[in-house]
Amino acid sequence: MREISLTRKTGETEISLRFALKPGPISLKTPVGFLNHMLHLFAAHGGFSLDLVARGDIEVDYHHTVEDIGICLGEALGEALGEREGISRYGHAVVPMEEALARVSLDLCRRPALVFRANIPVERIGLFDTELVKEFLKALAYTAPFTLHVEIPYGENAHHMIEAAFKALGRALRQAISPGHLKVASTKGVL
Repeated sequence: MREISLTRKTGETEISLRFALKPGPISLKTPVGFLNHMLHLFAAHGGFSLDLVARGDIEVDYHHTVEDIGICLGEALGEALGEREGISRYGHAVVPMEEALARVSLDLCRRPALVFRANIPVERIGLFDTELVKEFLKALAYTAPFTLHVEIPYGENAHHMIEAAFKALGRALRQAISPGHLKVASTKGVL
């Protein structure tokens, strides 16, 4: 599981990213402060190294920047997983954050899917549109690709709800990439 470096430049964003599925430095420099915070939690709780620099057309809104960061992180994750041999494949984590609870289940099967069930009680946290959480997760899961289920069954504070989800995502991914007892965790012989 090697370190992956990539860049993405479009008419809307410019992103440079280094990612590894092992502990290392975490550095996040994007104009989306709330996403920086969530990605730091994801990397720290997953035990990943992440160096991200992004610029985007935030004068429009955060959508393009958040989505393209999800695309880049998904691409890096997919490359870092390689042939996906020797891993457990499945991961699950339940994380409480004060009054909120988040559950994440995932399958690193190369079949992209996202199920996102959350009733986030506000439209914005600061300048961050909370609907962008789903957009980020969709970009990540569809680009890597893998199956991802994120549920936030209850909570009152939107920050706590989303924070619990990002921590659970990191922990579930760590579990899924842990060594498995099969060379390939599939009866088909390939993921």
